[in-house]
Amino acid sequence: MKKEDKILIEKGELLPLMEEFYTIQGEGFYTGTASYFIRIGGCDVGCHWCDVKESWNENLHPATATTLIVANAKKHTKDNGITVITGGEPLMWNMNYITTKLHQENIRVHIETSGAYSLTGKWDWICLSPKKNKLPLKEVSDAANELKVIIYNKNDFKFAVEQAEKVSKNCKLFLQPEWSRKDIVIPLIIDFVMENPTWKISLQTHKYLNIP
Repeated sequence: MKKEDKILIEKGELLPLMEEFYTIQGEGFYTGTASYFIRIGGCDVGCHWCDVKESWNENLHPATATTLIVANAKKHTKDNGITVITGGEPLMWNMNYITTKLHQENIRVHIETSGAYSLTGKWDWICLSPKKNKLPLKEVSDAANELKVIIYNKNDFKFAVEQAEKVSKNCKLFLQPEWSRKDIVIPLIIDFVMENPTWKISLQTHKYLNIP
């Protein structure tokens, strides 16, 4: 990598862009909402069930000018519309610059993160999806608006309860079945939520709708 590019990446003026697309948010609190997604490459959390493993190696994704990313978001996002920054793990990178630029365009900015890295950027909504491999930092848990825990097996319910104790009382709590095991774990999630109604169920509705 060129020295000047490395400096720009450290500032957040370049980001390893994997993909960007306009679609319907399929998960969590904002399910059903039109949203522009910006997927940033790079992740070392290493979830074995990750459905975007191609995002893990940031070197496979071109360092892209953040101003261009913002311009593309503006084309597809009306005033006060939503852009979601996801990954990979976006907090591996400096998010201050991109969130500032998006807010200047009157775009609401959401993030989906494991919380494993320090919180940079100014966010209108923080969806924390913690992973056992690399636990979230306290600063991210404290700031989370939404906690979304993926359920792969029965042990994940205990993990979900532990993580819920770390977020604020106003944080929205969601359990989401891991897609490949949904038929097995959905009945378990239904029973858990009926016994623990502070939680809600999140489904990957975009997969049912066959959209990105």
